[in-house]
Amino acid sequence: MTSFDLNELVTGNRRALAKAITLVESKLDTHREQAQEILEQVLPHSGNSIRIGITGVPGVGKSTFIEAFGLHLIEQGKRVAVLAIDPSSPIAGGSILGDKTRMEELSRREEAFIRPSPAEGALGGVAQRTRESMLLCEAAGYDVILVETVGVGQSEYQVAGMVDFFMVLMLPGGGDELQGIKKGIMELADALVINKADGESETLAKMAQQQYTSAMSLLRHTSFWTPRVMTCSSLNLVNIDKVWGMLVNYYYQALDEQSFYGKRAEQNRDWMHQLINELLLLKLSRNADIKELLPTLEHAVEHQEMTPYAAARKIMEQV
Repeated sequence: MTSFDLNELVTGNRRALAKAITLVESKLDTHREQAQEILEQVLPHSGNSIRIGITGVPGVGKSTFIEAFGLHLIEQGKRVAVLAIDPSSPIAGGSILGDKTRMEELSRREEAFIRPSPAEGALGGVAQRTRESMLLCEAAGYDVILVETVGVGQSEYQVAGMVDFFMVLMLPGGGDELQGIKKGIMELADALVINKADGESETLAKMAQQQYTSAMSLLRHTSFWTPRVMTCSSLNLVNIDKVWGMLVNYYYQALDEQSFYGKRAEQNRDWMHQLINELLLLKLSRNADIKELLPTLEHAVEHQEMTPYAAARKIMEQV
């Protein structure tokens, strides 16, 4: 992509958006430079969406929920972008990228944009470039950005740090389920939504809702918002509208409390610090003197001839 037309992107051209995201995800230095130039241009056009993170255990029905939720938002006149973080194969480095087949109806809608991004071994399965892709989607006029995580390890913490609202999807069943959730995830969640609350599972979902509500009330939440616990059925489209209603409620409360843009400013600052660390590591890994010195230091540390701290100091002296 040699030339970039900002007008094409900001008028919502999906092809221009896809090309820009491809540049953002590229590992080539020339592409990264191009991507940064594009991001500088789109920055004034970004920030006008609500960013929602969605996670949940495997089998909870994330894709079914996102499709039902996305279609409901389109009915409300919204344009929806879905950034789905796909697990890359640790062996081949490839990625399944099957989200478009899992969200068939949504992907056919003109008002929706679905972009699977391979995680490529980034921390906890979160694609490193998701934040930048969000800015591009906002510039292209998408009102709601949904970021779906693979739901493993650190990914929830990473996604919670880049969205306005963090939603955890749960299965009906409570009890043992509750044991399986890390306390940290519960503290991050702005809402727990119990999916698959239909048929025989409806009663179980109601019981789980009570258990989760009790558990959430024991946690200290410093913000103005008390996390909600809701039930829904993505299959039968039950309470999908209420989930959106809750999000709208949150949005207006956050604006009233003047915490909406404050939270985003804090996230941008944290992102800058994270990028400083990444760029420092990149610079270190490309330094010829360090490349030469590293095997000797590694050998010394492995054989307990030097402490890891002393070896790290040696590396820093080369910078």
